[in-house]
Amino acid sequence: MGIGLGIFLLVVGAILAFAVEMETWQGLEINTIGYILLAGGVLSLLIGLVMHTQRTNTTHREVVDRHEDRDVRHRGDDLR
Repeated sequence: MGIGLGIFLLVVGAILAFAVEMETWQGLEINTIGYILLAGGVLSLLIGLVMHTQRTNTTHREVVDRHEDRDVRHRGDDLR
């Protein structure tokens, strides 16, 4: 959701900042709102990419040697 939200905020912010001609709309500055959305989109995109990288960078492995009377568990780091 973070990456998609970041891209959405970037697109909406770019439209409001660069494509809309009116400067104010009932007391709101549209261009400033566009720049704020652009900054939020960049931040959301960066956080989403970092979280995705951490999620896919897992090396959790466990090997179970089955013996007659007990299980001996080894971590993946001990196998090298």
